[in-house]
Amino acid sequence: MVLESRPLVPLIGFLAMGSDPTPSIEMTAKRLECICQSVSMGQGQEVHARKLIDRGLREGIWVLLQNCHLGLEYMVEIMEQFAELEKEPEKVHETFRLWITTEVHPKFPITLLQMSIKYTCEPPSGVKAGLMRTYDSMSQDFLDYSDSPFYLPLIYTISFLHTVVQERRKFGPLGWNIPYEFNSADWLASCMFVQNHLDALEVGQNISWTTVRYMVSAVQYGGRVTDDYDNRLLGTFCRVWLTDQLFTENFQFYKGYGIMAFKNIPEYLEEIEKMKTVDPPQTYGLHTNADITYQRNVTQELLDTILSIQPKESSSGGGETREASVYRQAKEMLEKVPPNFDPNEVKERLRFYGILNSMVIFLRQEIDRMQKVIMLVRSTLKDLLLAIDGTIIMNEALRDSLDNIYDAKVPQIWLRRSWSSSTLGFWFTEFLERNMQFSTWCFQARPFSFWMTGFFNPQGFLTAMRQEVTRAHKGWALDMVALHNDVTKYTYEEIKAPPPEGVYVHGVFLDGAGWDRRNSRLCESTLKVLYAALPVIHVYAINSTAPKDPKLYQCPVYKKPCRTDLTFITPLWLPTIKNPDHWILRGVAILCDIK
Repeated sequence: MVLESRPLVPLIGFLAMGSDPTPSIEMTAKRLECICQSVSMGQGQEVHARKLIDRGLREGIWVLLQNCHLGLEYMVEIMEQFAELEKEPEKVHETFRLWITTEVHPKFPITLLQMSIKYTCEPPSGVKAGLMRTYDSMSQDFLDYSDSPFYLPLIYTISFLHTVVQERRKFGPLGWNIPYEFNSADWLASCMFVQNHLDALEVGQNISWTTVRYMVSAVQYGGRVTDDYDNRLLGTFCRVWLTDQLFTENFQFYKGYGIMAFKNIPEYLEEIEKMKTVDPPQTYGLHTNADITYQRNVTQELLDTILSIQPKESSSGGGETREASVYRQAKEMLEKVPPNFDPNEVKERLRFYGILNSMVIFLRQEIDRMQKVIMLVRSTLKDLLLAIDGTIIMNEALRDSLDNIYDAKVPQIWLRRSWSSSTLGFWFTEFLERNMQFSTWCFQARPFSFWMTGFFNPQGFLTAMRQEVTRAHKGWALDMVALHNDVTKYTYEEIKAPPPEGVYVHGVFLDGAGWDRRNSRLCESTLKVLYAALPVIHVYAINSTAPKDPKLYQCPVYKKPCRTDLTFITPLWLPTIKNPDHWILRGVAILCDIK
């Protein structure tokens, strides 16, 4: 890239998660015996950047402007300055180079992009590439730092862990609930802690594994982690790998991935070169099916990108126009939109159930929210039909609705008031099913089993159930009552009566594991089956806040496949004959909706 570049052609690097091109740029400058000065952009940094560029133009040094998405106005200034200098090239030193690093930003000046050399520095893919990058950038002095027999295996284990935590990101929510920017600074901090810890050990004294695990999982890497279940995963990796077993000859992270302990860097590089280029998902603690999830996510992203750059104008060729297609779909949907709930009828029915009953209060809140969605859908579809006919003006919201309905996506105005879904078809089906559940509950009878996916606030549903159980028992206090559950052997169709206490919940799926119906416990996923439907679950409350049985796997329940704090509902406890750590590494969770 340096050979291709010219003084007035900036080199723009797009930052990818988990990689930073700065060390590579500085190393290249050192190798070519150039001075490289950097400024990190942000508020008030333009003054320093101007001075540095002026100095670079005079003296021929390399200038590195970092995080330029935080100084977009200054990017326009650079573009104009370079355009002027093109007229007087004699004012520019021939060894001057301008390096820019930025995150992808929609408002970055396009002209500057067009006049630049663009590159991106992605993190290495796979264990082999990750270890190769780590050991290639390591110095021999770093490897020779300690004579302790524990030192080299520990450094290799942290390097392997570093690669695994980065690689798990590509598997989406199965890998990490939130994709974190783990980078080489975390690896270096962990290695330096290991050096200090080994220095502090007396002769014959063993490693304090509790300390090492805590520093790696809760401080060095854990400092970036914000999700409780991701913290649990990181802690499990350290608990499984950072043990005395590490120093035995037959220790393996996974079949074929043992410990390397050599004295010289070239020996490591030679051995790493022999490793497989593509790793099975089990290397990262995941099931074989995780690879299907990864491939599907990549394909979906590609198709979404292709769809987003399609022309939005009406086609002049034959066939149905965009407007005609949307008009037909909107008309069909409008015919299926259910009528509004009659407030007086609803009030009458709720009074019959007992207006102060906690479950009835929950139902009233859900119906109020559903009413707003029904009214919004009806008004949007009516306005869209009128706008396509030319009776009213097509505003921004209607234009967005037209584009999204044509692309089989959910209009933004609906998403803001309702729930997310991958396609309009799935969303509209769920819309009708939700309405059906509320209508049946309100105007016929309380369901024997509840479809938890159909609630706006499933946490509120479980809290209402806890209140109901607490009130039924004299002397119980709500803050001393905890949720518990049993997975039954029944399907939804087999439920003919409500449970004596608590609620039955149906329509949930296991992600990352399968379900053994005969023995009612977790088992490995069936090959090529990504989600396993769970039988009806009996959720109830117990008058105890004592910790649950450690042999049970604490499985988080999420509303959608996107696992964040916003979609988290509650943990449920599932029986297993394997150690629960196995399922933590598998990333097992219960999803209410898999679309």
